[in-house]
Amino acid sequence: MGYWVLVIFWASFYFLHSVFADMKIKRKFKGWLGPKFIWYRLLYSLFATIHFLGIFVFTGTLQEIPIFATFPLASYFGYMLATFGTIILVKSFQKLSPFEFIGFSPSDEFTKADRLVVSGLHAHVRHPIYSALILIFVGYTLVQPMPSSMIHLGMLIIYLPIGIYLEEKKLIEKFGQAYIDYKKKIPALIPRKK
Repeated sequence: MGYWVLVIFWASFYFLHSVFADMKIKRKFKGWLGPKFIWYRLLYSLFATIHFLGIFVFTGTLQEIPIFATFPLASYFGYMLATFGTIILVKSFQKLSPFEFIGFSPSDEFTKADRLVVSGLHAHVRHPIYSALILIFVGYTLVQPMPSSMIHLGMLIIYLPIGIYLEEKKLIEKFGQAYIDYKKKIPALIPRKK
């Protein structure tokens, strides 16, 4: 039963992430909130963080048996992947403002002129944050090969095509042909050899 609850928690997390990132929903909130809409991103980030932490607190309550016995090489490789993923995650924000991304720097994305980021890691993959999360979750699964780890990873992999589709729909609406051209040249998650 606990694993189904975990699946439901992840499904609700990704569903709400997509709903609150949708431009139509944001426009409705802008109408309701008026000038206070500049805090929308921060409120969403707080909600998502609490939801995310809740998933991991719930995971800690599960009585689990490892899917396979850990061995030093798997753990070492898992730590390396998770570390590499964390480095990519941090570097992903070099061309983005982490304060804006989280919402500490209040702004109205409907009136603010954004720029399409195509340099740094974004010159190699369109979604480096998602690439980083895959590495972190795979690494975590190798270090802690529990059923819950597989659910964390599985739900991420199931969500990614949906999340990428919705994100890119929004980016095409915002940047038009510039994003379509970028999308044709740069892969979504795994860099190509040049």
